[in-house]
Amino acid sequence: MTHADAVGLVLARPSRLLGIEPFFAELISGIEERLSGDDRSLLLHVVPDHTAEIAAYRRWSTGGVDAVVVVNVESHDSRLDALAGLGLPAVVVGGPTRDARFANVWIDNGGAMRDAVRALVDLGHTRLARVSGPASLAHTRTRTEAFLEQCAERGARGTVVEGDYQEESGARATRELLTSADRPTAIVYDNDVMAVAGLQTATDLGFAVPQDVSLLAWDDSALCRLSRPPLSAMSLDVHAMGEQVADGVLALLAGERVSVTAPAPRLVTRGSTGPAPA
Repeated sequence: MTHADAVGLVLARPSRLLGIEPFFAELISGIEERLSGDDRSLLLHVVPDHTAEIAAYRRWSTGGVDAVVVVNVESHDSRLDALAGLGLPAVVVGGPTRDARFANVWIDNGGAMRDAVRALVDLGHTRLARVSGPASLAHTRTRTEAFLEQCAERGARGTVVEGDYQEESGARATRELLTSADRPTAIVYDNDVMAVAGLQTATDLGFAVPQDVSLLAWDDSALCRLSRPPLSAMSLDVHAMGEQVADGVLALLAGERVSVTAPAPRLVTRGSTGPAPA
């Protein structure tokens, strides 16, 4: 393979979502900042699905990029098999385990979710809900399993409604939960976009946050800080994680073995979480 001095990132996501979801903007910023210091660039390609993503890898394997970054890993991911067959160096972000067959930057999603549930149960909540991302994603499954296990261990009831990270799904799931017969008193969202939509929906339905229902976002961003009330969040320094990903790519290209654990998401308490209603 010729040296392209470029690293590829393919995002199989709706382009509209990239304009409103802060996570990938922060991740890309962190990757680019570190790569530029090594005179390398990041080549971003947005595609509709994994078939198109694999096609991009095939094109790049002839010399378009020196390595790729893979995100949103699924439990049985055809992209990883394709990359192995192509021999294209890859760093996987947020895979299900630390012992992946590829270089990886791992996030303890299970531990963070258990921390989130414990914090809400300690506030007296016994009916919790989770608005998840797509169930096909490995990190979604990890968080969901940890959520349900921790709820059971703490004697709380846990309910999961699947979303897709977009505001419409956050609003729909929140409406479904808050109009149910035995509604939850605390809801954990898998990203900040769905949480902001959930906050607006709860308000529209006449629920006071956090007096009637507590809301907890994931990832954290300016969206959470600027909401009214500001959203509590499991905060992840995504920019720093992007820098770790770039460091992993550079180490991989230098022939080193790469397995990095990103800093765990931490609870940042703001105005959207409080004691369970009496």
